[in-house]
Amino acid sequence: MTIFNLGSVNIDRFYALPHLPQPGETLSASNYSVGLGGKGMNQSVAAARAGAKVHHIGAIGQSDNWVRERIESYGVDCTYLHGLDYNTGHAIIYVDAHGENTIVLDAGANTQQDTHCISKAIETAKSHDTMLLQNETNLQPQAAELALAKGVRVIYSAAPFSVEAVRPLLPHVSILVMNAVEAEQLCSEMGVTLDKIPVPQVLVTLGAKGAMWRSNETGEVIEVTAPKVAAVDTTAAGDTFAGYFAAGLDLGLSTRKAMDWATQAAALKVTRHGTADAIPKAVDVAAFQAS
Repeated sequence: MTIFNLGSVNIDRFYALPHLPQPGETLSASNYSVGLGGKGMNQSVAAARAGAKVHHIGAIGQSDNWVRERIESYGVDCTYLHGLDYNTGHAIIYVDAHGENTIVLDAGANTQQDTHCISKAIETAKSHDTMLLQNETNLQPQAAELALAKGVRVIYSAAPFSVEAVRPLLPHVSILVMNAVEAEQLCSEMGVTLDKIPVPQVLVTLGAKGAMWRSNETGEVIEVTAPKVAAVDTTAAGDTFAGYFAAGLDLGLSTRKAMDWATQAAALKVTRHGTADAIPKAVDVAAFQAS
């Protein structure tokens, strides 16, 4: 089985700060580093490090060959990662002394995806495969519709949140993934409760409290708790969860076991600084669970 991920690729620039800046405030960074991220990239890396076969569908600047090489070093297949005459997307990430962050994004090539390239990738998918989507690229509704028509499981992370982005995807989603704030926003914007969102399954991540899944077809609810850890950087925690959850289902785990595995992986991630480079491998998560 295979995971196909239409997702962003960003060059991440991190600045460690004593606190997040206020309007008009100038701060000196105590540390600066560069890595790779983007919600899509992070989810691809998480799924690959969990042990799934992953194809990343995306776009980067033509001159950034090092980005492709780095992604491949994570174990992600880049057959459908295209070089375009646009800059690679990038993010400016401020991280405070408590591990909280503020992020500024420039989409770059991420929003210049080509319909033909996406269709060509999805044509190779089988009915038992999985499609991952987020809100940092263009053409998500088209990709979701194509994938679902082939019987592919479509897992959509509604982030960064925008109700205008979410609405067109709902008819083509198998599992809608949101954090608690995004879930509240969506319910408020649509004037519904969680159980009335028109998708088969909803998965809400609850940060340090764990996660909750419900079937809007049967009413079944599953809740898992998260281990207590000392967080140093919450960047990519949600993406780590989503990637591990998708990999768990892809590898045949039950929904509860996939959620628990993803929760453990996300908890371990927040004890590490960084994005893609800091996402743990399955062996690390196993050792963390054992401890």
